[in-house]
Amino acid sequence: MKFSQVQTLQKIALLLEVDFVGDANFKITGINEIHVVEKGDIVFVDHPKYYEKALKSAATTILINKKVDCPEGKTLLISKDPFRDFNKITKHFNPFVAAKESIATSAIIGEGTIIQPNVFIGNNVKIGSNCVIHPNVTIYDNCVLGNHITIHANTVLGADAFYYKNRPEGFDKLISGGNVVLEDHVDLGASCTIDRGVTGTTIIGEGTKIDNQVHVGHDTSIGKKCLIASQTGIAGCVIIEDEVTIWGQVGTNSGITIGKGAVILGQTGVTKSVEGGKSYFGTPVSESREKLKELAGIKQLLRVQKKE
Repeated sequence: MKFSQVQTLQKIALLLEVDFVGDANFKITGINEIHVVEKGDIVFVDHPKYYEKALKSAATTILINKKVDCPEGKTLLISKDPFRDFNKITKHFNPFVAAKESIATSAIIGEGTIIQPNVFIGNNVKIGSNCVIHPNVTIYDNCVLGNHITIHANTVLGADAFYYKNRPEGFDKLISGGNVVLEDHVDLGASCTIDRGVTGTTIIGEGTKIDNQVHVGHDTSIGKKCLIASQTGIAGCVIIEDEVTIWGQVGTNSGITIGKGAVILGQTGVTKSVEGGKSYFGTPVSESREKLKELAGIKQLLRVQKKE
């Protein structure tokens, strides 16, 4: 998430009421999660296990809960609760704005696009030309849709990420400030749910077709010309490369990559990253030929046992 104006280290420290290490005029351009940080970003870390990863990341300001040696060219914000303060930054620079109409006046809708009754389109949404948005679709703030897109009834774009910190008093939500982007010629079936990024973008690539009742988690990137069948659940921060086929009732772990051209057979649990150009099946996932041989071997063993 980029700020509309460049901030300084001192300004952010004053906002959070925390101490800082580094030049007070050090420039800060946004905030992001560790997997998408860039120069100028703030990243937060609140567990010693991940200190080194955050300090060595592309982020140039680290919101951290302990004073440590500051890497050259970077700055620190010393917070008692980095998770809470990261949320504070999001709320300050990207506050929730309540809707005043079903289709926001700030929304931009391209020529030839058809909006069916009872569609909700939030603030600053951009929709390209020659799209069809069917009844009861909800498109949250800041989503961006390309051209020639079809979205069927009851689908939701841009709901919050499922991201919580477990505290003694209950679960504390990490506020979502990202968006969803659909590229040209994407089709979404009925009752799909595509969560927005926490600080970045959940993206569905050009020409991808998604069946009914599919869930896509926050910050996931789906490539071009993919096919995803009904009742598939894709976790957050997943990378699905181009021309992947995922059949029905597949589930994935977060943070994995599915390589280009892979085929994931129905009811598979994709528990780890898999190479492209191969077919996969089962839980835990393995190449489909190997898994089918294993199952055949188990059946043969059972037959032998029965004879004995």
